[in-house]
Amino acid sequence: MKATGLRDKVVIVTGAAAGIGLATARAFASEGCRVAAWDVNGAGQEELVRELSSLGGEPLFRKVSVFDAAGVGSAVEEVVKRWSAVDVLINNAGITRDAQFVKWKDGAVAGTMTDDAFDSVISVNLKGVFLCSRAVVPHMIRKGSGVILNASSVVGLYGNFGQTNYAATKAGVIAFARTWSRELAKYNIRVNAVAPGFIATEMVQKMPEKVVQTMVSHTPLGRMGKPEDVAEAYVWLASDAASFITGTVLSVDGGLVLGT
Repeated sequence: MKATGLRDKVVIVTGAAAGIGLATARAFASEGCRVAAWDVNGAGQEELVRELSSLGGEPLFRKVSVFDAAGVGSAVEEVVKRWSAVDVLINNAGITRDAQFVKWKDGAVAGTMTDDAFDSVISVNLKGVFLCSRAVVPHMIRKGSGVILNASSVVGLYGNFGQTNYAATKAGVIAFARTWSRELAKYNIRVNAVAPGFIATEMVQKMPEKVVQTMVSHTPLGRMGKPEDVAEAYVWLASDAASFITGTVLSVDGGLVLGT
């Protein structure tokens, strides 16, 4: 096992049932961590717990809606009651509800992003990060240490057509990281964000091949990232190797910025 200083650390991963969240839960379990895997989807939780155990971790699954303040608070208390601390919080849960801000056709409005599409993404991707972090931080302060990592996106840095709501949330969690890093450094709590580029998750793999190839063509390294690429970035930022890093954004994008 690598000397990351993570063995027996208590790690909460939101959105842990699939994609980058699942890869992240696996990566921390492989480090010998106690992993609290949260997801709004409770299907397959027994299999997930078995897998994380087989990797060397000590897992706990909880069905959690991150925008439900009471549910988040209860889930955090469950983790603290079981393991006495929270060392790392990975704010990974997120959704998309894409639509053009205002679609104009033939001299008239042909469509807009709806209130529901905007509000639902804000609730999960932005307020969810706020609520989870707010519930965890007092426990980190009492312990005198902690790491919070927010899932941003290259979209949060550069915007993207049809993603007004998503881009706003991914920019917002960067602002959270930069603000909280200033407020919480005196308690030895580090806060950073990770900004993935095009990652081959289940959702992306269902896209038309032409769309996928366009994504690859804009990535200088010539491939899509794997969920494990992002998971390893989280592990590194949570580890002792990154002990002097806070308030920053780590892009895991295959050079996408260079290709735009």
